[in-house]
Amino acid sequence: MVVQSGQEHHRAGVFKQQNKTHKHGRHRSKGSISSAVKGKVSVKTLTKRARKELKKDERRNQAVQLRQKKRDEVLLKKRSLGGACTAPFLIAVVSLNADIDPFGILEFIKQADDEAVITNSEEGNIHISVPRFKQRFTLVVPAPGDLFSSLDALKVADTVMFLVSASSGETIDDAGEKILTAIMAQGLPSTVVAVTDLESIPPKKRHTAKQQVQKDVLRWLPDEKIITLDKIGDGLTFLRKVGSQKQRAVIQRDRRPHMLAEVAEFMPDDEGSTGTLKVSGFVRGCPLSVNSLVHIPGWGDFQMSHIETTSDPHPLDKGRAARDGGMETNDSDTTRVLATADPRIQESLQSENSPDPMEGEQTWPTEEELDEAKESLEAKRRVKRVPKGTSEYQAAWIPDELKDDDDDDDDDGETDENSEEEIMKMNEANSDGESSCGDEDADDYETITVTEGGVDAQRYDDKMDLTEEQETLKKIKEARTDSQFPDEIDTPHETPARVRFQKYRGLQSFRTSPWDPCENLPVEYSRIFQFANFDRTKKRVLKDSKETEGAMPGWYVTLHIHGVPQHLWAARRSGHPLVVYVLLPHEQKMSLLNIVLKRTGPIENQQPIKSKEQLVFHIGHRRFKACPIFSQHTNGSKHKYERYFQPEATVVASLFAPIMFPPCSVMAYSEMKDGSQALVATGSVLSVNPNRIVAKRVVLSGHPFKIHKRSAVVRFMFFNPEDVTWFKPVELRTKHGRRGHIKESLGTHGHMKCVFDGQLKSEDTILMNLYKRVFPKWTYEPFVNTPPSLFSNRLTDEVME
Repeated sequence: MVVQSGQEHHRAGVFKQQNKTHKHGRHRSKGSISSAVKGKVSVKTLTKRARKELKKDERRNQAVQLRQKKRDEVLLKKRSLGGACTAPFLIAVVSLNADIDPFGILEFIKQADDEAVITNSEEGNIHISVPRFKQRFTLVVPAPGDLFSSLDALKVADTVMFLVSASSGETIDDAGEKILTAIMAQGLPSTVVAVTDLESIPPKKRHTAKQQVQKDVLRWLPDEKIITLDKIGDGLTFLRKVGSQKQRAVIQRDRRPHMLAEVAEFMPDDEGSTGTLKVSGFVRGCPLSVNSLVHIPGWGDFQMSHIETTSDPHPLDKGRAARDGGMETNDSDTTRVLATADPRIQESLQSENSPDPMEGEQTWPTEEELDEAKESLEAKRRVKRVPKGTSEYQAAWIPDELKDDDDDDDDDGETDENSEEEIMKMNEANSDGESSCGDEDADDYETITVTEGGVDAQRYDDKMDLTEEQETLKKIKEARTDSQFPDEIDTPHETPARVRFQKYRGLQSFRTSPWDPCENLPVEYSRIFQFANFDRTKKRVLKDSKETEGAMPGWYVTLHIHGVPQHLWAARRSGHPLVVYVLLPHEQKMSLLNIVLKRTGPIENQQPIKSKEQLVFHIGHRRFKACPIFSQHTNGSKHKYERYFQPEATVVASLFAPIMFPPCSVMAYSEMKDGSQALVATGSVLSVNPNRIVAKRVVLSGHPFKIHKRSAVVRFMFFNPEDVTWFKPVELRTKHGRRGHIKESLGTHGHMKCVFDGQLKSEDTILMNLYKRVFPKWTYEPFVNTPPSLFSNRLTDEVME
């Protein structure tokens, strides 16, 4: 066939049908496969490339690299403590029984190794350097039974040693349980449990006694195995375990530089009221900058003037200790200034915003504006007095006789307005009736004093506070009523409902209805600080804290803290460890903290806590007093206000306090009249968000009077037609799930005709939900009284016969 010039053959496209080849069963070479494929790429291959999926060898190599990285991090963290050039292991010794003497137990540890170098600091801390382990240890003993002292020591400790007794009746007594509960709620570091007095038990009963102690300890620390500490050899076993065990991370401690004072000295200023506090110790956690602020628990926030570095007074080897005299040397040739504060970049002590009362005010109006305002006033026909927030449209149908009420700021008195007062009447005996008995009967009787049940009733009553008993009973009754009928109140008779509830509003949907968070804010909001994006700020602050230049962890430095009040130094108690925490940026500023709280302790001992009741909070390294408001822990933009913190409940407490970056542990204590404190709730910081809307709900209830299919006549919700007209736009609901609205008012006594989405039942109750936003009060108090010792105030039970 002759092909003419210019003609082209037909070429099949890429979508040509490809029939299956015959499966001949022979092996196909790579060349044949590539020629058959003709450059086409599998769809799975393209998907893997887009998702960057690794091959098997690459995945194996990646797993090896991650494993090696984690191993290096663990080794680096382990080597960052206890070495010759790092900070020693800081061990807090806490006894959980009043019969244990912790200072006597320390003698076994001090005599554990003959080659160990033992030095003491001015603050009473014991330093033990063991050359055979190439490790150093620091032991701090807080005051036994002192709650604040134990919590402050555990804020900086790497390991805590709990001392329990095998010879006493209780392994952990009541005071020890309170201390242990608080320590676990604050954040538990690595633990060691040592049992004492085991040698005083007969040899045949020692194994049984040790098993009983182990059983009691497992209730609190399930994975902890106890050790014996009764001999000198046991001390070496304890040090070996502390030096080799895995360190437990406490995030709120590791993210901030901190220090336990080894030497503290106060130098008063010329004025005499303040001075400079010189604190020496090992830097722990993160690098310490001289331009940051420091916080001393119980004292407050302060600035540093400069940081000095000196030689390590507690070396590892014995030769250096002999050369240095075994104690700290403050010679001028070994002390140098490491860093000096720069006023331009140093953190400010300003904690509150200073609002300008004239900010936002207009200038004096011009003559044209005055004439325009005069004409607008003349154009108005009448002036009405209406509640705040009323629009012009709403004011058009408000009756003229409406007047404002005096005050509606009391949030706690709504449940008691319609209740009747109980009147106690005492009947006096008639003297004539008493003398009506015959003389012959008087000889047959005599008057004696009987002690019922073998208890001295008068002495028992003298120890009780009847006023507190009545207040507690009243609180329990109100909390029970609020739990059974949540937020329901009676409509007052003497005050119009439109005036009594003029600050409340109706919402079609509590979850989706809009509510402006910047609407009608109190004046306290002008004193606090708010973040544009709190999560982004937190991420930046934590990243910058790791890259800070200054004193590195493990260095022995001296902080010069100026502006410390002299009365705080004079009131310092002996045996209380001095702890210094370095604040992150913005942590000295006031804002609105939202913290999640859960009730703790046995349910039979839990009493309801009223909202706005004063509590003592331990948040991270801070402790202070405040009166929070409680709300539900739910999702969404609005959260319902809780009048009471019920037993076994979880709520969100909102209060004004300094900023704390989460995660951060929280403990709430209730202060008793005798000065003691009881732990009532534990939790953590949720957010720092002033825009969290806490809406208080009141529920007005009515009862059906007449029912006809979907319509009904409702009474007892309002008592005048004006109130019915005022609340006509608000949606109604019933306890059986019906929804409806007010159609019209009937008569002059508050009856109203309502229409619902279904047939009502005669036993149903009609409800109307009203909401208003509530705010916490400015009740922040930074200073908290120290409670009495738990061990010294142990109550002995009296044997009643």
